[in-house]
Amino acid sequence: MNKENEYNPAVKRAAELLSQRKEIFALSPEKALDRIFEAKHPAALIHSFPEADFYFLVNDIGIHDALEILALASDRQWEYMLDIELWEKDRIDINSVTRWLDILFQAAPGRFVKWAIEKKPEFIEYYLYKNIKIAIREHDEDPSALGKDLVTFDDVFYIRIADDYYEPDESGTETEEGDYGEKRQEFIKKMLVKIAEYDYEKYRNILFETMTVLPAEMEEEFYRLRNVRLEENGFLPFYEAVGVYAPLKPKALAGRKKTSKSRAEYASLMPVPLYPFGMLKEDNLFAMSLKRIEPEVILDDLQTEFAALCNRIISADQKTIKSRDELKEIVKKACGYLSIGLERLAAEGEKPDICRTAALIEKYHIENIFRTGFGLAMELKEQAEKWLKRSWFREQGLSLVFWGEEWMGVLGGLLIKKPLYFDNYKTGHIYRDFFSLSDVTEISKILEEIIAIDDLLSLIGADTKHIKDSSVNFKNLLLTLFACYRTGLSKETAPLPYEDFTRFFATLWTGKGKSRRIDLSVKESFLNWLTVRTGLKSSEITEKLGRVLDDLFGEIETELKKVSQHDLDPRYINLFLIEKKH
Repeated sequence: MNKENEYNPAVKRAAELLSQRKEIFALSPEKALDRIFEAKHPAALIHSFPEADFYFLVNDIGIHDALEILALASDRQWEYMLDIELWEKDRIDINSVTRWLDILFQAAPGRFVKWAIEKKPEFIEYYLYKNIKIAIREHDEDPSALGKDLVTFDDVFYIRIADDYYEPDESGTETEEGDYGEKRQEFIKKMLVKIAEYDYEKYRNILFETMTVLPAEMEEEFYRLRNVRLEENGFLPFYEAVGVYAPLKPKALAGRKKTSKSRAEYASLMPVPLYPFGMLKEDNLFAMSLKRIEPEVILDDLQTEFAALCNRIISADQKTIKSRDELKEIVKKACGYLSIGLERLAAEGEKPDICRTAALIEKYHIENIFRTGFGLAMELKEQAEKWLKRSWFREQGLSLVFWGEEWMGVLGGLLIKKPLYFDNYKTGHIYRDFFSLSDVTEISKILEEIIAIDDLLSLIGADTKHIKDSSVNFKNLLLTLFACYRTGLSKETAPLPYEDFTRFFATLWTGKGKSRRIDLSVKESFLNWLTVRTGLKSSEITEKLGRVLDDLFGEIETELKKVSQHDLDPRYINLFLIEKKH
């Protein structure tokens, strides 16, 4: 801690609470709970947790094991938990409302009732409107005239708990704690009794107001207020948050401004979010670079910035994060583009120096580094879209299937709103975010090869509109056109007659048995054919497509070298378009 702040009680206390929170964060859930209640002032420690950190702490410990913590939590912490848990996009989930109000009631019944009728009366009225029917007995009226299955706590208001709004969860109506419908009825009765005991006049007013609720208008207002509260926690409205994906060129980055002394002192009083920062793994350049940053004050600022970045990504992606695993995915995404941004800002073409990238983190705002990294992925997307508009492939009316599984996956990932890396289930997902500059380089190389093949087919003058075979793709089209050339057929012939294919097949090989491979002269003939048909130099073709063409002939060897000329069956050959045997 800075010596100038040693004698400022507020700053000193904030630093002590931050130190305690860091200690708690490093403990197991069970030990974290014990550590909180061993503190000199548990309530002050709990209140010092930023709302998001408190929410994840409670979930780590377990809701029912954390009731004592919930009882001591601040109103803002309660409000945040409800803002996260009660909503499905822009709609209130009534089942979740019952569950969470019951949890808070169990944690602190007296406080809950006071909070409900003084701070949240409109919300309680809305909830009751969705769950109960109310009848008022006149002084000379027989209660039986009001109907069956009614309960009353004052012989004036008679209540029936409705079943209309109960929806069982995916596993059925039975939960670990028993029938949800019965628990709902039990909670509503307990809550109403407690409210009536606390302030009968407020109890009557709430029931009167419940009968006049306009649910659509109230829900709209609740949603507006929720968004305002979430914005205070860094969850900006979508139209603002989406700016985090606005690409930024390295030259456009502005360095940090020096923070004034008074502002820095005020910032030191604000609680530093720990959960997103604590999920960093040293498997990326950003996390490794942070390890080189020593001044604690700067690290606290970076923690706050990183948490704000994660919150902005969550808002921009229109996600609701309710678990640590979901937050980990956001942290991983942020680290990926931050690492790409740092590599981009460091000396190009060289292995990034950790000291250099650590200095870049101190120099530039984390969000701007993220935007610089994401900008590379967007440049790939723009390149793909620009090519698509003028492509031979699109002119032919072909679908992405034409490019085969791998290349179709790459294009599919680039042509969506926010480009993704085609992982093909290597890490358990078909698509994921870009994690490093090597990911960007790999996809860029593949895109260049796709564009080069497309240009090649355009120069060849290939026309697929007369081909009725739905299995046509760039591989079998290119190889079939070459086979037509080798067998002296019309350059537009496709598919190949079976007899002509067998004749072509016999000319492919050199060697016998397992050692059989495609003759080098065939590959040379293929390259010569391409140069004649396209007008390109052989060096131009091999520079852009050498790997692709080698792989193409490698696939022929893998699939067909063990097949005898007399055993060829068009039904099982995918690398050529062949007419069925008659």
